[in-house]
Amino acid sequence: MEYDKYAYEPFAVTVDLAVLTIRDGALHVLLVERGQDPFAGHWALPGGFVEPDESAETAAGRELAEETGLQDVTGLHLEQLRTYSEPDRDPRMRVVSVAFTALLPNAPEPHGGSDAADARWVECDMALPLAFDHDRILADARDRVGAKLEYTCLATAFCPPEFTLGELRQVYETVWGTELDRANFRRKVLATPGFVEPVPGAARLTGGRGKPAALYRAGPATSLSPPLLRPSREGRPA
Repeated sequence: MEYDKYAYEPFAVTVDLAVLTIRDGALHVLLVERGQDPFAGHWALPGGFVEPDESAETAAGRELAEETGLQDVTGLHLEQLRTYSEPDRDPRMRVVSVAFTALLPNAPEPHGGSDAADARWVECDMALPLAFDHDRILADARDRVGAKLEYTCLATAFCPPEFTLGELRQVYETVWGTELDRANFRRKVLATPGFVEPVPGAARLTGGRGKPAALYRAGPATSLSPPLLRPSREGRPA
């Protein structure tokens, strides 16, 4: 039997991007204000339709640049999060979205463009309800990024070139949204091969009356073995 493409209802493919960063000690997400219906005036994740001649990855980079002005961003690594395909997720037609996520170390100021009236970094815990199913995508992205901190050395990218273990711990606490036991965290970090390296003879005052804290730099490792698990996964403080 010959294949008939017209026998199937057409649908569109879009991309949505949950780009996260740490600003002023809090986890922020990159949002755009929609300039067109549906949901005109509502905030949403950047994204749009995949053109016939491009891949989802290419469309993600294009939409990010067009709607927020962010392009060739140092340290940005987008990875596929998952596919969202509920039949009623878009009121216009059947739309399947390939969602991407990233944790961006350097967060320049965005500006609205294309069909986005505005773009800005918004603290995740302060974000208003988002258009479409973007609240669900954002929640899934936060879980994915939190997991990457468990198994990779990504956290060091959000510290200065030379940092204290307290500064490194703050990255984990910000992304995971929980306070960690200082002594236990220090023990685990220093026991993980290649995670951090001491800076000989360097120290930094961190406030209070204690002695200056030792400085470290990122080590050569890219993955953590054993992983540095969240308290909820271990059932005890990290």
